Amino acid sequence: MKKKKIPQRVCVGCQQLKNKKDMVRIVRTPTNEIIIDSIGKKAGRGAYVCPSKECLTKAIKEKRLERALKSPIDTAVYEALKENIGHA
Repeated sequence: MKKKKIPQRVCVGCQQLKNKKDMVRIVRTPTNEIIIDSIGKKAGRGAYVCPSKECLTKAIKEKRLERALKSPIDTAVYEALKENIGHA
């Protein structure tokens, strides 16, 4: 029997390769709105972060999230992301 390939992604915070299902996808939609993609299928440019505040903080501090999404991000969006990832 053939082994099924498990998709992996790199966290923009800690730069480690992890399983896609274990991570949180943040998306810049075609209308330039930054949201958390809970299902992993929304249209737009995505970036993956570990579900920990440390990784998100590092990604924000070093502007890795902005680089990955190729868009400047407002501080209000950062606060909403911190709140949502803290509950995940």
